[in-house]
Amino acid sequence: MTSNPAQEPTSYIPDSSGWSAALYNKNANFVYSPAYTTPVLELLVAKPGERIMDFGCGSGEVTVVIEKIVKGKEGGYIAAVDFSESMVEKAKTQGLPEAFVCDIQDLAFPPSSEFDAVFTNATLHWCKRNPSGVIRSAKRILKKKGRFVGEMGGFLNCIGIRTALKTVLKSKGYDGLERDPWFFPSPEEYSTLLEAEGFDVTHISLTPRLTPLETGLYGWLNTFARGSWLKDLTEQEADEIMKEVEEMCRVDCQDGNGNWAMVYVRLRFVAVLNG
Repeated sequence: MTSNPAQEPTSYIPDSSGWSAALYNKNANFVYSPAYTTPVLELLVAKPGERIMDFGCGSGEVTVVIEKIVKGKEGGYIAAVDFSESMVEKAKTQGLPEAFVCDIQDLAFPPSSEFDAVFTNATLHWCKRNPSGVIRSAKRILKKKGRFVGEMGGFLNCIGIRTALKTVLKSKGYDGLERDPWFFPSPEEYSTLLEAEGFDVTHISLTPRLTPLETGLYGWLNTFARGSWLKDLTEQEADEIMKEVEEMCRVDCQDGNGNWAMVYVRLRFVAVLNG
């Protein structure tokens, strides 16, 4: 089922970064569900009393989980950053006053602030402009032997849908390659970037995951492509493109009962800063 953009609540209108926390919570709450975040949180192994920074906190649900652990001992502290004003506002309502709007590709944060770990979930694949800049930002605020732990879209993530977006955009006279905002590296690619910045990679893996789409593929596209791939297009043209992509992907992404799903492939890593 598709929706009429004109009927969307005003809270779904994206901010200057292209995101709406309300739309994200409606169409993509699976991103921060325990079922999907437990593997990366187990890699983080947050401890009471640690100082941890969350790169790309989104609306703050996973950050709150980490906060409860680190604040179990005196000195525990969590800070969070996100590129979206809408997301940071929502994170603050979750009880996270130390949430800031910032581009992690060029982090502006006091260099004297040393953290035991930098955590990130479902964010780094949006950092296509400067993926190495993200790693340098983590390096800048970590203690020696500090941990950089995360999960992101990896090689083959969104397979099929990404091609459909580029195909439909090309048919409309747009350069889909230029508009593609995603960075989905292989483990080998990302290990090379981490090691170049002085990190030892202690774990890196690629995990396929079938992801049900409760609001359908159109809802997913409206959340993850409308504000990026289609950001500068009119509502009518963006709506037409998303409907065409939905129809093109129906044969692969919708079952006989009308349920939608897609293939996510998650890159998970643990890297320790050389002492």
